[in-house]
Amino acid sequence: MSDRPPLPPFTAETAAQKARMAEDAWNSLDPERVSLAYTEDSQWRNRAEFFTGREKIVEFLQRKWAKEIGYRLIKEVWAFHDNRIAVRFQYEYHDDSGNWFRAHGNEQWEFDEHGLMRRREASINDVSIKESDRKFLWEQGPRPVDFPGLTELGL
Repeated sequence: MSDRPPLPPFTAETAAQKARMAEDAWNSLDPERVSLAYTEDSQWRNRAEFFTGREKIVEFLQRKWAKEIGYRLIKEVWAFHDNRIAVRFQYEYHDDSGNWFRAHGNEQWEFDEHGLMRRREASINDVSIKESDRKFLWEQGPRPVDFPGLTELGL
């Protein structure tokens, strides 16, 4: 098995790097790419869904991004310790009727010694927004390096 740096134990710098790498992968909207950051038997809780393994992660993300159109995500480290990182995040998307939403959430991550996430627990709430209230206005893909984070956006 190859390592996926940065590896635990995390520092403020490496925790932030790990969160940004996750954000960039999720903003790629590539379920296969995202799944490679997780152990083969990674345990997930996403809202009220519970599942295990990379195959289930790919299936989940395919369903998710088929419904959450125009998805743009920002993650920010909330806390870290040893092999765990807690992040807060927000993302914007619209449904197939053109209704816009901003999702607010928290994730708890636990990593193995190779830097792969073996456990992910996410709590998420969606808030309806007007399209004119959107803040995540960059081209599809990773957030540009000079685009502000959640704190800088006042979120």
